[in-house]
This record gives sequence, structure tokens and C-alpha cells, in this order.
Amino acid sequence: MKKFLVLAFVAVIAFAFAGEVIAKELMVAGSTTIQKRVLEPAKGGIQDSTGIELKVRGIGSGGGFKELVEGKIPASVASSPLASLLKKNSLPDDGTYQEHTIIEDVIVPIVHTSNPVKELTWEQLSDIHTGKITNWKEVGGTDQKIVVVTSHDGSATRAVFQKKVMKKSDYVGSKREVKSTRQEVGLVAKFKGGIGAVSKGFVDLNPGKVNVVNTKEISRPLSFITKGDPNAEIKSIIDYLKTPDAKKLYK
Repeated sequence: MKKFLVLAFVAVIAFAFAGEVIAKELMVAGSTTIQKRVLEPAKGGIQDSTGIELKVRGIGSGGGFKELVEGKIPASVASSPLASLLKKNSLPDDGTYQEHTIIEDVIVPIVHTSNPVKELTWEQLSDIHTGKITNWKEVGGTDQKIVVVTSHDGSATRAVFQKKVMKKSDYVGSKREVKSTRQEVGLVAKFKGGIGAVSKGFVDLNPGKVNVVNTKEISRPLSFITKGDPNAEIKSIIDYLKTPDAKKLYK
């Protein structure tokens, strides 16, 4: 009888911890925008739905794609279109790499909360970021020196903004470069003359820190990228992230 009770107790303990050992750990790497905007908010839902504990290393879209090419990860996450990543890496667009878009993201210009400027054209934004406009009074603001803040060279957000809005022109030499979206928002929130450009979703997740300036929409896809068809684990994550339940977590 005593032996039976011991075995029953062991069985109960094993059952209680079964859920913890079932989860399979999986690593992807790439865009910090997708990491903060989509994957971290949906992490619990991904594990509950797929049984996979998703780990993400935010090293930028370019860095993640490089690791995918090198075979270090089963998928990268990118906030830059696949075509741009292929071109940058001198790879042919022959279908070897596949882009699985989760959501279309919008990049928005951000300024300090005290800044009265509410709207800027793409031309004005370009002139600000290239250094042709250096004071907010030139675009209807106060007499305040402009401080341009941008993510590091290689950031997908920066690349899309530079290509679409700045027509590939160089940033002003006095720009302040940061390593992450969080740091970009933090610096713009610190400097009264600050301006940056980040994912609208990230601003929505951190309300009140900065003001968004209205302009023509600047959009780009947030995607998983795979070499060939995604494996079963990656496909299950992609499928889940496209469901209405998942979108409630990262909208």
C-alpha cells in the first residue's frame, strides 16, 4: 500500500510539471520592431497555441537575415522587404528565400511632447533629416534647434524611411544614432528639439512619451523570412500570428 502511494505521488508530480517540459524552445533573430511590437506581446499566446517557447534576438533585420543565410537559425524576422535584403546581400530574387508577412506596419515621425508642430510633408521631413532645415521655426514651430535621432545604419526602419522619404539622401552629420527603437523614443522624449521615425505600433504601446507628427503614410511589411518552405514549427507560429486572437495581443 505504501509503495502504491509513493508511485501515485510521483505520477501526480510528473503530471503537474508535464506542461513545463512539453514547450520546445526555438530561436529566431532580426528586427527589434517585430520583437517589441509583435513577438514579445504574443509570446504567451504562441506557447499556449503551438507548444513552442519562442526566443528572439533583436539584432536588426539585416543581422537576422545574414544568420538565416548562414544557416544559424530556421527563420529571421524583418521589418524590411525581402527584395531589399536580397539586394543588399547580392543574392538573386529566385524564390530561394520566402517572405511571410504578418502585418503591415506604419512608420511615423515623432517629436518631443512640447513641440507644437502637428504636420510635416515628406519634403520637409527630408530637409530636416538631411540638414537643410535646422530650426523648428522654419516649419512653423518655435525657435528651437532640431536634433535628428535615428537608429543605427542597418536598421530596417531607418532604411525604409531613408529610401521612401529621403530618396536615399544621406542623414545630417550631426544626427544621433541609437541601437534600438526604445532608445530612439527615449532620446526624442529627452530633447525638446528632437525628431525621429519609428513604428507606430511601438508608440501605441508606449503612450504619452512623444508626439506623432502627421504625414503621408510610410508603410512596410513585418515578416518572417525562411529559406525554402518554413519548417513545421515556424509555420505553426506564422499561422497563429495571423489569427484574430493573436492580433488582439499585438494590435
